[in-house]
Amino acid sequence: MTHTLGRPDFDVIASWVKPGHRVLDLGCGDGSLLKRLIEVRDVQGWGVEIDDANILAAVKQGINVIQSNLENGLADFADDAFDHVVLSRTLQTVRHTETILREMLRVGKEAVVSFPNFAYWKNLRSVLDGRMPVSEDLPYQWYDSPNVRFFTLLDFEALCTQMGLIIRERQVLDEAGNPVVADEARDLNFLGSLAVYRLTRPR
Repeated sequence: MTHTLGRPDFDVIASWVKPGHRVLDLGCGDGSLLKRLIEVRDVQGWGVEIDDANILAAVKQGINVIQSNLENGLADFADDAFDHVVLSRTLQTVRHTETILREMLRVGKEAVVSFPNFAYWKNLRSVLDGRMPVSEDLPYQWYDSPNVRFFTLLDFEALCTQMGLIIRERQVLDEAGNPVVADEARDLNFLGSLAVYRLTRPR
């Protein structure tokens, strides 16, 4: 399987987006995901980013970017303004988790969230060996990580249940970016390095 720009979650996200849809990418970085979605799905895309260098890089790629801190919410956006609101490998860096998920599903018909799974077996092995894990999906050392929390697939699904959010689709990937196939969520939780979820709210 050939993955886009070393980000297999981008391929999953692109498969869930229909041509012409309106997409908001939160923490859009250099705009690579939006650029791909514009090229392959002809979406109308906007990004939200706080880092100056990333904003400049995204603008150079022709991406519409708004500079804002996600911790302040999405008050600038109207209800149901987007078909998809994406938070790619960023949820673990956000302090107000429930707030951002609610806001995503206020301004978007669907929320797409990807995050590293702390219960992946290699991560657990690192902890048992006495060290915090460093991997393809958790690439930082403990002292310079932007991550403020570590959680698992089962943790996230329990939160969705608690919040009344509907999981429409789930794709779990290994470190190589290949889909993990397992019948039980507990097995996915052990074998998956990265999780991608497609969420909606009750209508």
